[in-house]
Formats: sequence, C-alpha cells, structure tokens
Amino acid sequence: MTGREGGGLRWGIAGTGTVSNEIADDFALVENAEVTAVSSRTEASAQRFADAHSISGIYSDYDAMLQNVDAVYIGTPHATHFDHAARAITRGRHVLSEKPLTTNPADARALSDLAQHHGVFLMEAMWMKFNPLIQQLTTLIGDGAIGDLRSVRATFGYPFPRDESSRWKAAMEGSALLDQGIYPVTLAHLLLGAPTAISAGGLLGPEGIDYSSHFTFEYPDGRFAQGASSMVDFLDLTASICGTTGYITIDRGFWFASTLHLHQLSADGPKTTRVEVEREGHGYTPMLRAVTAAILNGATEHPLHTPAHSAEVLDLLANIRGQLPTIDSNKTNQKNWTTLP
Repeated sequence: MTGREGGGLRWGIAGTGTVSNEIADDFALVENAEVTAVSSRTEASAQRFADAHSISGIYSDYDAMLQNVDAVYIGTPHATHFDHAARAITRGRHVLSEKPLTTNPADARALSDLAQHHGVFLMEAMWMKFNPLIQQLTTLIGDGAIGDLRSVRATFGYPFPRDESSRWKAAMEGSALLDQGIYPVTLAHLLLGAPTAISAGGLLGPEGIDYSSHFTFEYPDGRFAQGASSMVDFLDLTASICGTTGYITIDRGFWFASTLHLHQLSADGPKTTRVEVEREGHGYTPMLRAVTAAILNGATEHPLHTPAHSAEVLDLLANIRGQLPTIDSNKTNQKNWTTLP
C-alpha cells in the first residue's frame, strides 16, 4: 500500500507524548501527507490529542487504527517499538519509528527482513540526518573544507528529574544511551563509519538502566570519535568535527541545531564562516517530507538512513553498554544515582 489512489498518505500516530505532538504539527507542513488517526492506551488521551491537531480517527486499540491508515509513526516507549512496528508491517503498513528503531540490533535486523518480505517502508526517525544543517555539514566535509577528516566529538547530557517517564523504568528499556547517546554515536557513524576498536565507561544502575556513558571510537590512521551521554549530569550539547586544515563547530543541540561555524586556515590567517539554515516547524519536517516522498515513490527504505544503518548504530550502543560497570548500591561513599536527581 503506497497511499490512497490519486491522493497522499494517511498517517496514523501511535502514542501521544511530546514528540508525537511535534510530529503531528510538522506533518501539517508536508504535502501529500495527512494525519488521520491517533492511538493511545486510553481513549481520553487519544481524544485530547485529536482535538489539539484536528484528527478525526480516535483509537484506544492500535490494531484497529492500523486498519484505517497507510503508514504509522510510532512514538511509544522504546520497549514497544519492535512489537508495534512488526504488527504494522505484517498488515502492510509503512513504518516510521521514533528512535531507537528497536532496543537491540538483532530485532532491528529482524524488522528489516520483515519489511522487505512484506514490501513496505521502514525507517527509524533519525531526524538529525535530515536536518539541512547536517546536510550542509556533510557537503562541506565532502568538498574538503576542513581537509582530511580526523575526528568527531559530540555529547548530550541533561539531569532529567526522576519521574514516572519510561526513561526511569528498566522494564520499558529506559536508557541514556538509547535516548541521548544514540545522537553522538549516529553522528560518528555517519561521518567516520564503523570503528575498529571501542573503549567506554560510565554508570549502569543496579536495576539495569544506564545512567551515563562515554566512549572513544578508534579508526585506521589515528582517526577517532569521542562522545558521551547522561541523564544524571549536564554535558555539553555541541559537536565539533576536525580535519587537517580546519574544523567545524555545531551549536548547542547539535542534533537539531540551525547554525554551525566553519573555522579554516588560510594564507591570510584563521577565518571563520557562519552557516545558518532555517528550521521548518519543530525540525522534523524535512524528514517527514523525505519519508512521505520515498513511500509514494515505492521505496522500502531511505538511502540517507536505512534499517542497516540503525542496526549498525545499535551494535555500537550495545558494545558501549557492555563495558559499563554496575553501580554498587551498598557503598555509602557513592552518589545515590538511584534516587537522584
């Protein structure tokens, strides 16, 4: 199913959280796409979401919603992504899933195989790659603006309050790596590919939630990437990409930023050039437009971010997590990470 005959795609949204609300707003800026349905665990939640976005289809039953849409955006907690995506795919519905695509690489590859078998589109909603600023970044690097690329650095840390959200629930695959660390790892993977060696450290809670992590990826010829994520500490939210003749810095919120600075060596001395792009909506619009066009053109994946890319990043995240030491909650001289912040 590629859409209504002679019309655009009917999108359904699963989940009514903050990101789903922003996705619904940004779909309004995309041609040939209309959000016609929303599903939530409760009809009241679905009704509030529908009222806010003028959506006619209201469901507390996800499978019932799937019967009346062409494609679905999955905005539910991490642990539900595989099941929700698989149920949509087997019904012939196209899938755009909030990151991570799944919580482990094996499930990501299984979903990819399932989507190919059913001939439907599948993609993780890695909006960073579709950000026009990141597109400018890759063009600058490809054009040799900083010489040979040598290193990448990116971090994302914020002390989120302990609340009832899924990030603090091990059963729902709460994880700073899956929620925040996926951005610096994806940026490194985009620019440098898969590393030859990984070293990592951080904090893994006794309940199995990774609170923070930092990593170094090593590549041939001394190239490297460094990054970190945390949901209990502040970390710089910028990124830098360095080469042999210059470097690029991306402003705060590197995964959605609108401005970067190109710093180059020249015969006249150091030179800095500001590059700025205009953000459409909340920043998801370029991705939603690209995905909608790909589906209507009969594609089952988007070359900018394939399911294989998602699985490879999940491989890296799993490697990092596997190196994290578990906190000994019995030691009184340690910060009580299980109750803070």
